[in-house]
Amino acid sequence: MSEDPWQLFEISKLTAKLAGGRPEYREFLRAPSLSCGIYHLPRGARDMQSAHDEDEVYFVISGKAIMKVGGEDRSVEAGTILYVRATEEHSFFEIEEDMTLLVFFAASTPGDI
Repeated sequence: MSEDPWQLFEISKLTAKLAGGRPEYREFLRAPSLSCGIYHLPRGARDMQSAHDEDEVYFVISGKAIMKVGGEDRSVEAGTILYVRATEEHSFFEIEEDMTLLVFFAASTPGDI
């Protein structure tokens, strides 16, 4: 958990730490009300995540895929911002280009959901 009142992160440094050849998630910030990570899905990979207990926002840095949320599919690509409500089933599929995403999780507290 971060005790600093603020921090600076550079996308190029965060992405340089990713292996690139397999799906990978790396958290780079955890604070009482928020956690942030960088998520990489190579072209053709299978997104194996399940529903989360926290609200989530994705920002697509690069790549192209289809996002399934509940029963709805949407095309996503660089520049897309997605919000997914806590406990909602979701995944990326048909990953046409290597995808890198910023992921923001809201903190959940007992009774929030």
